[in-house]
Amino acid sequence: MEVDPKKALKGEKDGKTYYFCSQHCKDKFLGNDNAEEKHGYTEKGSKKTTLTISGMHCASCAAKIEHGLKNTLGVKSANVNLTTNKATVEYDDSKTDVSKFEDVVKKKGYSVVKDEVNLHVEGMMSDHCANIVKNSVEKLEGIVEAKPNWSTQKAVISYDSSKVSIKDIINAIDKAGYKASQLESKDTEKEFREKEIKQLKEKLVLSFIFSLPFIYFMVVGFFPVLPLPRAIEQNMAWIQTLLLIPVIYAGRNFYTSGFKSLFNLSPNMDSLVAIGTGAAIVYSFLVTLVPDTFQGLYYETAAFLITFILLGRYLEALAKGRTSEAIKKLIGLQAKTARVERRGEEIEIPIEDVQIGDIIIVKPGEKIPTDGVVVSGHSSVDESMVTGESIPVEKNKGDEIVGSTINKQGLLKIKATKIGRDTFLSQIIKFVEDAQASKAPIQELVDKISLYFVPVVIIISVLAFILWYFVLGNTLVFSLSIAIAVLVIACPCAMGLATPTAVMVGTGMGANSGILIKNAEALQKTEKVDTVVFDKTGTLTKGKPEVTDIIAFNNYSENDVLKYSAIVEKGSEHPLGESIVKKAKEKRINIHDAKSFVAIAGKGVSALYDKKKILLGSRKLMKDKGIKILSAESTMRKLEGEGKTAMLVSLDKELIGIIAVADTLKENSKEAVQKLHGMGKKIVMITGDNERTAKAIALQTGIDEVLSEVLPEEKAEKIKGLQEQGRNVAMVGDGINDAPALAQADIGIALGSGTDVAIETGDLVLVKNDLNDVVTAIKLSNYTMKKIKQNLFWAFFYNIVGIPVAAGALYPVFGFLLNPAIAGAAMAMSSVSVVSNTLLMKKKEL
Repeated sequence: MEVDPKKALKGEKDGKTYYFCSQHCKDKFLGNDNAEEKHGYTEKGSKKTTLTISGMHCASCAAKIEHGLKNTLGVKSANVNLTTNKATVEYDDSKTDVSKFEDVVKKKGYSVVKDEVNLHVEGMMSDHCANIVKNSVEKLEGIVEAKPNWSTQKAVISYDSSKVSIKDIINAIDKAGYKASQLESKDTEKEFREKEIKQLKEKLVLSFIFSLPFIYFMVVGFFPVLPLPRAIEQNMAWIQTLLLIPVIYAGRNFYTSGFKSLFNLSPNMDSLVAIGTGAAIVYSFLVTLVPDTFQGLYYETAAFLITFILLGRYLEALAKGRTSEAIKKLIGLQAKTARVERRGEEIEIPIEDVQIGDIIIVKPGEKIPTDGVVVSGHSSVDESMVTGESIPVEKNKGDEIVGSTINKQGLLKIKATKIGRDTFLSQIIKFVEDAQASKAPIQELVDKISLYFVPVVIIISVLAFILWYFVLGNTLVFSLSIAIAVLVIACPCAMGLATPTAVMVGTGMGANSGILIKNAEALQKTEKVDTVVFDKTGTLTKGKPEVTDIIAFNNYSENDVLKYSAIVEKGSEHPLGESIVKKAKEKRINIHDAKSFVAIAGKGVSALYDKKKILLGSRKLMKDKGIKILSAESTMRKLEGEGKTAMLVSLDKELIGIIAVADTLKENSKEAVQKLHGMGKKIVMITGDNERTAKAIALQTGIDEVLSEVLPEEKAEKIKGLQEQGRNVAMVGDGINDAPALAQADIGIALGSGTDVAIETGDLVLVKNDLNDVVTAIKLSNYTMKKIKQNLFWAFFYNIVGIPVAAGALYPVFGFLLNPAIAGAAMAMSSVSVVSNTLLMKKKEL
């Protein structure tokens, strides 16, 4: 194949110049063994993708799609969320691909909505080039499908915008040796939501207008004595037929989706509406055609049913949109543009174009575009988004700064250190999105019921018709009315929305309060917590200990004790060691380098200096090394009784002194413990400190139980021990040293520290590092679960009571028969009431 030297890539080999159509060809020819891996030709394995699905309206819809996806060859797990309209699928890409999932969704009667971007890709000269581009893009997480066309130099990329950005896609193509640029962006999920609401509104208006005349026909039928103009009955029937056509057009999706799902043996809510209204329409049309054979028109029933259900769908769409306001609010915090220095000039660029290392200029009053470090300037910054504190924080050269916070006063120049999905705010958004897409364990029962709900309702409807018409001998119109009422009153929608809407609002409320909830399961399990375990250092305390006491023995001075302690702790990253070194520096003591440093887990440290062995640590360490400490015991007990960590210091097997360190309690530690006690929770403190020191701290805070002298690696075992006592345990820690214990606990609560969100270490992350948020998190869980139980009770109660009533259960005793139109209105309002009840959560003060 010939290539144009002006456009082709150039390479040298054996003194000759060669031209290549792509980077891949160049790498292979020049002997780059890593080319295959570099450009996406990697061994196939597990992948995950997210699909946005259009047309789901009930739990039955979601359950059937999820069931179909799970039964697809190569699928490891599938989760369909009715509220977010998303399906998350984990699969083996050596056995299946995304197109198979789309086929499953389509066969069930639904469609997949894609975020799509059209790119111009310069440099593709063959199918081989197109395959390289395809593989380079599809190895990114969040890519649904890549369709490059080398002949048109274009590529259409379908992707999940919550996991991958257009910039990521362009960068992947650029790394593969091609030049990509965006042509246009197609409908996004947000546009799809807005479009759905607009279309529902238009359909509702159309249906409502043409349903109004049916009120007139009903009045004429019920009150024949009224002096109202009448057409002959035959003409009236045809007029109603014509009026119904626009109403059927407005509700056409019920029939296309409903019958398609029915024919695929996976009936859904639309199937019930389609069968119910369809039966009324067909019967009424037979009456119109052969009035002498059949009696009674049901056109108004079909018209009102479609109108009421469209009204319900419209209100439901509006309400569901409000459940995701937390995400919209977080996204709204992001800056849209940034002012950067490029080639000595100051230019404004879209936030997506900011690169790591860019120097960003932020004027007073402006939003800081991305995470970075101050390189020049002085200002105060409103970080309430991160810390919850309204008082601005001073920022000088070298200070870290968080994107989307507000520069209050001076001009700042900031070097970008994190961009795109790596920023603090983007991490929070991703965390909340993942949580809102997850399922609570309580939802599993609903999913199982929903899978069989619609077929069972259809069977009940048929049996009711048979009973009333064939067994009890009632009229065809009477029996048909009952069958239709059964079909349209049943509402799997309410069951399907009960849990996910509450999860969305609950996780959103948490995010707004600085509490990140990992998934719906964590939200549910937090409600059951009866024991809260706090790590001491950095959790109950500030994590910044200071030297409080230095006691010298055997003719050594306090400075000698501090000097040798600092020498052995020089370079230590442990907070206690750092406090000793800091104190020595304050006293201008020269801290020499030591040799043969050894850290003895849970006991202390040792090192050699000037051929002398220094030991610093606990009683156990000294006893193990044969050093007598009896003379220091009373002093040690006194210091420990004051809540201080007392450490013994020895030099060449001679005890030379004691150095005591204290870590100040956080201002809200005692308050948080008191509030948790008020909620009936047992509080436990776990620490490596000795028992006396630990109990002194516990006494100050009001903690019930102390687990002292616990090594870091033993914390998880201690948590397990509490669980074996039948307790539901929440562990609160810093998310770094306490990771195993957090993982062992029923609920791991990790404290974030500013921008360092320990997302992977806890089920809950407290961004503001405020222990009162532990209380808030438990309250939020309790309230969310209360709403879920209310919603599920109403949804099940409605169906358990409504279906028998619609089937005529009250007719033999009370003579009450439910009109199908009223049944349809009740069904439409049931799901709206569930979502509305969930939205009341937002008014709750935690």
